[in-house]
Amino acid sequence: MSEPKTRPTDASVDDFIDLLKTEQQRDDARAICKMMESITKKKAVMWGTSIIGFSTHKQVYASGKTLDWPMLAFAPRKDKSTIYLTDDFEGRKMLLKKLGKYKLSGICLHFKSLNDLHVPTLKALLNATFKYTKKKYG
Repeated sequence: MSEPKTRPTDASVDDFIDLLKTEQQRDDARAICKMMESITKKKAVMWGTSIIGFSTHKQVYASGKTLDWPMLAFAPRKDKSTIYLTDDFEGRKMLLKKLGKYKLSGICLHFKSLNDLHVPTLKALLNATFKYTKKKYG
């Protein structure tokens, strides 16, 4: 069985953010980092080459396989950013309704800019995601 590519690295989060293409992307990434760090009380860590994660838990799959994964994470991409949420928890749908302009694909929340989102609702969503994940995975 092959090892997953998305694992914590020693790469610099600041250097990664500094290399993002636009000032808007860099500003958004720094703001999201600040939010996630405030919620988790952990410093940002690069996971693989493009995911910024905070804190860690062991995710258990139906097959019994376990994998380390960040409790909160996001990835600034070429034309949008992705925040990795968690499966359904109480209040999630209500928060998503108030969030703003985004696309949801499974647990991935895709958006062009933080300007498209209601930031207080995003903070509440991230906080609820972290609490749910912490409760579920310990």
